[in-house]
Amino acid sequence: MSDSSNIAMQNPANSKKMLVAMVGIGIISAFLIVLTYELTLPRVQRLKAEALEKAIFEVLPGTVSTQTFGVNTDGTLFKIEDENKPESTVYAGYDKDEKLVGYAVEAAGQGYADIIRIIYGYDPDEQILIGFQVLESKETPGLGDKIEKEEAFLNNFKDLDVSVSADGQLKNKVITVKQGEKQNAWEIDGITGATISSRAIGDIIGTSTMEVVPILHEDYKKGQNKMNSNEQR
Repeated sequence: MSDSSNIAMQNPANSKKMLVAMVGIGIISAFLIVLTYELTLPRVQRLKAEALEKAIFEVLPGTVSTQTFGVNTDGTLFKIEDENKPESTVYAGYDKDEKLVGYAVEAAGQGYADIIRIIYGYDPDEQILIGFQVLESKETPGLGDKIEKEEAFLNNFKDLDVSVSADGQLKNKVITVKQGEKQNAWEIDGITGATISSRAIGDIIGTSTMEVVPILHEDYKKGQNKMNSNEQR
């Protein structure tokens, strides 16, 4: 029998004290973790909200005010007036004359390291994407994080075709191609050395635009028809 076993058998009171101390330390540590989380949560949420607001203005150049919309299950939009946002939300941006600049859309998907959260700007009049930003990413520094800062890559999203056909579907799904092989307006020129990360962006935007853009385009058309009807009266 080992010496430690002998000590434990000879000193059961000490063993009990040690166990009680360990349990106490664990409880205190858990309490401090929860307390820290609760105290920092409002600040974290405020910073995230500020970062999101800034990103909306970045991906929709010329925007001075915004309105948050939810997406109904039937594909229609409804205004959201409080902070309780549904899972599917979009942000309409308006210029100083209260004219619609476009819509900002959040999307997310699997990257190389973890989930990548992005936001992109959509111009329903021109039927193109006009801006893009990464909201959250854990991609490899110096490689995968190029999706956030490489100018040539970011330029893909200043005029990316997401036009809708007569049947209300996207004409072409957005995809990422190898760097230098872009031939079509709906393709994203990838990043050499960050192939997986840049391809992930294409997959995220491709899936999101297929689902959301037809809804936004239809809502925009209804708004234009209503405006034209009012002008003719």
